Amino acid sequence: MAKFVVLRNSSGIRTASPLEHFGPSATWATSTASAPQVETHDITRYEASVLAENPQVAAVAIPMPIALIEPRDVSATAAAADNWGIAAVKADTSAFSGEGVVVAVLDTGIDKSHPTFSGVEIVEQDFTGTSNGDQHGHGTHTAATIFGRDVGGVRVGIARGVKKALIGKVLSSTGEGSSEMVFKAIQWALDQGAHVISMSLGFDFPGASQRMHAAGLPEAAAVSNALEAYRTNLRFFDALMQLVKVKAAFEDTAVVVAAAGNESARPAYTIAASLPAAADGVISVAALAQGGGRLEVASFSNTMPLIAAPGVDIVSAKSGGGFQTMSGTSMACPHVSGVAALWWEALRKSGAVRPSAALVISKMVAGAQTTGLSESAGPVDRGSGLVIAPQTMNAM
Repeated sequence: MAKFVVLRNSSGIRTASPLEHFGPSATWATSTASAPQVETHDITRYEASVLAENPQVAAVAIPMPIALIEPRDVSATAAAADNWGIAAVKADTSAFSGEGVVVAVLDTGIDKSHPTFSGVEIVEQDFTGTSNGDQHGHGTHTAATIFGRDVGGVRVGIARGVKKALIGKVLSSTGEGSSEMVFKAIQWALDQGAHVISMSLGFDFPGASQRMHAAGLPEAAAVSNALEAYRTNLRFFDALMQLVKVKAAFEDTAVVVAAAGNESARPAYTIAASLPAAADGVISVAALAQGGGRLEVASFSNTMPLIAAPGVDIVSAKSGGGFQTMSGTSMACPHVSGVAALWWEALRKSGAVRPSAALVISKMVAGAQTTGLSESAGPVDRGSGLVIAPQTMNAM
């Protein structure tokens, strides 16, 4: 027996359990919901293969470890006065604030007592079993970049008009979790009405392989099994995002944003974005740094992003109070999530079109700028360019 995570696409028709013939201990909750459903089952590989053939099952995956994308150059700071990313994406001149947009942050939790979150309705859900709150600090930092209020007259967040935030804790105080936590958190965020889902985390392929090897598997077998787990999770994520797209035809759904990863080491080598950033339909984000009057792709930023944003020396809220500076694609990701919230509000207020995740993504990609970027920053490194906030209603 082993644990498998299952993605079911309910058709709205109540059907018999596909696990009934496996005995009374095997259960499958029936549902008439049209939204994708994420479930876990302790079953054999044969039973998992049977599930995969069921027409209501979109994907079956082996859970694998995830980890936060560790920030670089973490340091304390007294104030947020040097938060250059807000001006770089032109959020400071935007006519929009993210009003009416619901944002979900899937991370290490949040310190909701921080003054930058004053006035925000924060809905927390712990998927790790370690209780709500942020004992790490990563989630507080990323959340404040998205929707933090001004503190002491200094601007902290991109979309400071967001009034409701969904905080899904999928990473423990050590920054560890599992893919099933992420999948369940995404479903929860969708069910709660999220318009934007922000994830500064990555699937830990090396960690999965190392754990299997430590448990007694030969190294070659451990690598092979970890690769199989990664493959099934990639298919699971692609299937989940496809169901989200289908759902968008009938009701609001979410723009999903993820950090590309910090594993590159330019100029020695680069590494391509991993899951969840590599999944179909997810906005993968590269990190940009200030340098020589132009913005450069950060040395650590992974390749194959869709778009880029400020990610070096980013000042934001510190869990426990005050502020701190962090660098990483983890810091670039919430800049894009915040701008997505501004675009969602802008499209809704234009009245010309019904806002949708696809339309928000197309606006951000089409409006991304390469002016001011280093000539060495090619599309493979920075995607379509620097994300830019909507400016005025006339620009819709």
